[in-house]
Amino acid sequence: MVQGIIIPADNTAPLRASTLDSLKDFQRAVGGWFEAVDIPDLSVTMYVNEEGLIRDLPFNRRATFLWRFHVPQARDARLVGDVAVVGVTDDEGENTELPHELRRRLLERGIYRVRSREHAEGRWHEEPIDRDDYLETVVWAALLREMSPTLEVRIEHVGGVESESSHN
Repeated sequence: MVQGIIIPADNTAPLRASTLDSLKDFQRAVGGWFEAVDIPDLSVTMYVNEEGLIRDLPFNRRATFLWRFHVPQARDARLVGDVAVVGVTDDEGENTELPHELRRRLLERGIYRVRSREHAEGRWHEEPIDRDDYLETVVWAALLREMSPTLEVRIEHVGGVESESSHN
């Protein structure tokens, strides 16, 4: 049994915590058979409906850009339908709990800022708008990097110590 987070495809629907005990729980969360999409940098696995594209499920903007920001080679991919996020699998092949910090960022409001710089330049530039939603900040950061692949982009929790970077 692990505690996961469901990222609904409906961008207006809030993320929700969910206990995922069994195969049926994962199937219920994504609406059918599922496949795993790993984000090694975050130590998480996202489960998506394996027939989502065939079934023309709605685009999941938040999950897609979370994946694209942390796995730049997935830049042209898109995730559809509701997505279940849990920790990576352990040595026995069992899912683990989400890392505490990521769980907090996803479920609790905070103020986040995007910073960018050219790879050869040492100075970070602030983007003009702070956001109060971590995933919306990730969407902006991923789009910014996709528009200008030479940029190094990071997200900072305003007033906090945490930050994360994405390098190409």
